[in-house]
Amino acid sequence: MDILLWIIIVACFIVSFVGLVYPIIPSVLMIWAGVAVYHFGINTDELSWISWTMLVLLTVLLFLADYLANLHFVDKAGGSKWGMRAATIGLIVGSFVIPPFGVIVVPFVLVLLAELLQKKTFQESAKVAVATLIAFLSGTFAKAVIQFIMIVVFAVDVVF
Repeated sequence: MDILLWIIIVACFIVSFVGLVYPIIPSVLMIWAGVAVYHFGINTDELSWISWTMLVLLTVLLFLADYLANLHFVDKAGGSKWGMRAATIGLIVGSFVIPPFGVIVVPFVLVLLAELLQKKTFQESAKVAVATLIAFLSGTFAKAVIQFIMIVVFAVDVVF
């Protein structure tokens, strides 16, 4: 039974990284699902309070990293609220259109169009669209690093 539970745990961790490319998949929830399977299915006393605290703090950091990357790059480029909304819609729609490239192409195009509709020049609109792309890529990289650290924290506590 433990082998099956470990397969589920590892699958949850792998799917969490897939969620970086397909934003429809809640990455951090998949890590928490893996931790929950271990805690409730294998050993309820194994994980220390330090690990639980680290996992919670890293989860908060993960959300902040994603939000702050978008806020920083898009605001710095002069993006509008409509541009931010277009980027969000583009991520969702892009998850289904030409995966995994849709999460890059669709938000870029939608932000470009949204900014053009805000009476900005093509250069200004393109600058915001590129900033949105950079924000997505940097936020995704930060989330990947934080997710990896979360898995390492879990693994270290389980092994040692």
